[in-house]
Amino acid sequence: MASELERPPLLADERTALTGWLDLQRKILRWKCEGLGEEDAHRPVIETSPAMTMAGLVAHMRWTEHLWLEVAFLGGDETSNPAFDGSVEDGDWDTGGRALAELLAQYEAQCARSDEIVAAASLDDVGRHTGFRAGGANLRWMLIHLIEETGRHAGHADIVRELLDGSKGYY
Repeated sequence: MASELERPPLLADERTALTGWLDLQRKILRWKCEGLGEEDAHRPVIETSPAMTMAGLVAHMRWTEHLWLEVAFLGGDETSNPAFDGSVEDGDWDTGGRALAELLAQYEAQCARSDEIVAAASLDDVGRHTGFRAGGANLRWMLIHLIEETGRHAGHADIVRELLDGSKGYY
């Protein structure tokens, strides 16, 4: 997959640049999972952060995409997203014991849904979720936040992968 990791065009319009950078960070996260066995995918390597496994990162990012675009932007039902379950700490990191391939498929499906939402809206459209302040941000702000969040966790995946088996590299 490393050959598929390309930045958006240097002279891209705003939408192409935003969606291009988001897609690149998503691809980096998926790339860091390539070739991992199930045991390693679920193995914590940071003692103080046991949920930060490769599988946990993928689960978290799936729910992050859902939170920002289906819930915050479209005003959808938050009850299906474990991030909103106050009774479970870091519920959006919980893999439920699911295989990495299943978690990646769920992430892929969520990213495809996110792409549909973004394609159908203006960057100036405002989110509809009134339950939290950032739910009133425009789509541009939410995309910038998703780029930041995905890039941050792609960096975590880089470190986790290196601690698991020594694999490293950006491109």
